[in-house]
Amino acid sequence: MIEQNKITQGDAFELLPQVKNSSIDLIICDGPYGITTNEWDRVSSIQEFNFHLLKILSRKLKDGGALYLFGKQDCIDFIDYRPYLNLKSKIIWYQPSRLAQGRISYTNNYDVICYFVKGCKPKTFNLDAIRVPQLVELEHRLRCENVPSVTSGKFNKTKFNDKGKNPGDVWGDIKQLTYKSKELVSRETLNTIQKPEKLFERIILASSNKDDLVLDPFSGVGTTPVVCKKNERNFICFEKNPQFVKWGYERIIQLEKTELMPRGLFSHG
Repeated sequence: MIEQNKITQGDAFELLPQVKNSSIDLIICDGPYGITTNEWDRVSSIQEFNFHLLKILSRKLKDGGALYLFGKQDCIDFIDYRPYLNLKSKIIWYQPSRLAQGRISYTNNYDVICYFVKGCKPKTFNLDAIRVPQLVELEHRLRCENVPSVTSGKFNKTKFNDKGKNPGDVWGDIKQLTYKSKELVSRETLNTIQKPEKLFERIILASSNKDDLVLDPFSGVGTTPVVCKKNERNFICFEKNPQFVKWGYERIIQLEKTELMPRGLFSHG
């Protein structure tokens, strides 16, 4: 069996059979999109690729476990995933600052994150851990809360929560990395490989608990293990590129060093 809390170098499809069935609480799958000329992204049909992948990954999930699949608009079109997983949401990760501009059509400014659950209901959804600030004016908020259908009627559960609101299925508050981002490992990984830690943190906090086991079959430069370690989750991660594995471990080591530093050594200037 694969060792936990390690980034294992190798092909995901060769390593996945070594992961015990029904052992994983959460899967984050940020693999090929099938849209670039990068060698790792060359798949003849992204739909067929994802269908094959979903079938395999569904066996690894516990009942009620969650799987988040990254892709473009058509990443799961024309495939019947229903025998394996239940699609709960298609989350839009909105990125308006993309430099590329369409010349014969509209510019694509978002990625899709398909949120699946094994079974009818998720075993974990920690809403309080991922709430975002309310965007409505206080006057409107108070007016809404004072109507009878909210105060004592069937909509009483829709009252505003002081901790914030559900982030919904359009995430425009988490920005993509730039060349100036401190967490960026290399320009080589910008946009196509490395995602922001905040993005993975929202997913991990929402769909797992402390000491749960998270699987990432395409770990890239180690964002999943870094976020898991920060939030006391266990992980199993695979990555084919040895340089990416190296960078992933360097990020983990740097995190461990930071956590061990006395508070007085941090600069607040």
